[in-house]
Amino acid sequence: MSGSDRKVLVWDGPTRLFHWVVVTLVVAAYVTWRVNWMDWHAKAGYALLTLVIFRILWGFFGSETTRFSRFLASPRAAARHLAHALHPEPDRQAGHNPAGGWMVLLLLFLLFAETLTGVYVANDVADEGPFTELTPAPIANAITALHWIFWDALLAAVALHLLAIILYAVVKGHNLLLPMVTGWKTLPADVPQPRMAGPARAAVLLSCSALAVAVLANVM
Repeated sequence: MSGSDRKVLVWDGPTRLFHWVVVTLVVAAYVTWRVNWMDWHAKAGYALLTLVIFRILWGFFGSETTRFSRFLASPRAAARHLAHALHPEPDRQAGHNPAGGWMVLLLLFLLFAETLTGVYVANDVADEGPFTELTPAPIANAITALHWIFWDALLAAVALHLLAIILYAVVKGHNLLLPMVTGWKTLPADVPQPRMAGPARAAVLLSCSALAVAVLANVM
């Protein structure tokens, strides 16, 4: 840390809590599936879907570093960033880097698709959803197949995400993990402090997300 560096709050509490609870729930979903605790598996899925919807809303109304408009760069910018992935350089990124932003979007899409198809599959098995009787068998079978495909794709994306974290730590000297625990990052003094959204806004968005999942669970 040079004399011109300073501590910058880059990740708000709701974002960090979202990240680690999602990690826990994904593991819980896998374990409950392996031991055939399907009621708990479904609960983990509902909780995951609630959090994913919250994170999508937070991407529009949350803190500066969590907004899609802030971290989604053009594909060309992401490609330029990846071209220098093996070059050590100072960390000047307050939030996601151009490539990391697209990885976040991919993970959110896969989590959303996996949990949404899971809600349908759970209701299909229990014969609870109004859409179950209206959905033709080939489409119902396709949704079930997609649930497994999205799971495999999610595991591959998570593995790639972890590999990138290790690569950045070893090659570039950037610690991407610690800021997601503490919220703080050491950056050059000329990097501005991102604007943070408060927990009250997060609570409102989380409540809206839970309501949306409750409606989806009863409709699907």
